[in-house]
Amino acid sequence: MKMKAAYMKETNKMEIGEIDRPVPKAGQVLVQLDYVGICGSDVHYFHHGRCGSYVVTEECKPFVLGHECAGTIVEIGEGVKTLQLGDRVAIEPGITCGTCEFCRSGRYNLCPDVVFLATPPVQGCNQEYLVFPEHLCFKLPENVSTMEGALVEPLSVGVHAANQGEVTGQDEVLILGTGCIGLCTLLACKGKHVKSITVVDVVESRLQKAMELGATRTINASEKDAVEEVRRLTNGMGIDKVFETAGSPFTISQTAHLVKRGGVIVLVGIAATEEISFNFAQIMDKEATIKSVFRYRDTYPQAIQAISKGEIDVKKIVSHEFSFDQIQKAYESAIQDKEHVIKAIIKMH
Repeated sequence: MKMKAAYMKETNKMEIGEIDRPVPKAGQVLVQLDYVGICGSDVHYFHHGRCGSYVVTEECKPFVLGHECAGTIVEIGEGVKTLQLGDRVAIEPGITCGTCEFCRSGRYNLCPDVVFLATPPVQGCNQEYLVFPEHLCFKLPENVSTMEGALVEPLSVGVHAANQGEVTGQDEVLILGTGCIGLCTLLACKGKHVKSITVVDVVESRLQKAMELGATRTINASEKDAVEEVRRLTNGMGIDKVFETAGSPFTISQTAHLVKRGGVIVLVGIAATEEISFNFAQIMDKEATIKSVFRYRDTYPQAIQAISKGEIDVKKIVSHEFSFDQIQKAYESAIQDKEHVIKAIIKMH
């Protein structure tokens, strides 16, 4: 049997064609995908042919993008016990080895041999059907839609960031950047019932979106010096938990000046490969802690439960929805209208 798939043969060019529909093996399920989100990494691959050190080589092409997905199980492989036909599932897109020191210690997101959807040379999920291991398909409660299920992946980054920061209801939080991951970090921190959330960016429409999602206040860094404004707002004390989600060398360097004594900095945004100037004297004087985020671990159940309980309204981050046939337009919009396209999602059928 055949199915439709969207693939890039070259940068900035998406085509829809037919490929073989996969068949589940033992321990696997076949999911008819309902929604696939467009991630910043997908856009980098589409526009530049690479994301960080990962490159879409000629051997990878035609390359299928997409790793944020959810849908309905339509076929079950031998030995599957926890899922059944008709179950709606969110798919965690990284298949780890299970035997390395990181997998065995529970830090499976650091597995060096992970097979992760749409990370070259691994093909992604911009296609009608996907075969995946049973244990990475998380059943959705009746009150959680498959669109929300596809958003569990980016939300998981925010949840893992909040976990890394050990955020509690006693904390004041600062988030640098209002991209999808910045807003997901905001939602995750809001779900922890923090005292306050201050969000910094240079795009006013995105700052307005942050307020809509529950920010306490915003700082437009194109109009005010963010460091000076935070000092003014906190009487020079700084903020307990500082999350950098933009991946900008400038905002990364600011974190040392924004964090409170004894506070925590969490680096979430994917930074470029060059070295970044950073004032470690500030860190040492404050006895601050620096943590970082690489994807997520054990967050899908936590994120799905928070959505189901109404603690996180993740669907509010979606700014644009496109049909599968509009996928070229969807990716072009994500590139050309960054101010307004906060999160684009593809409705597969």
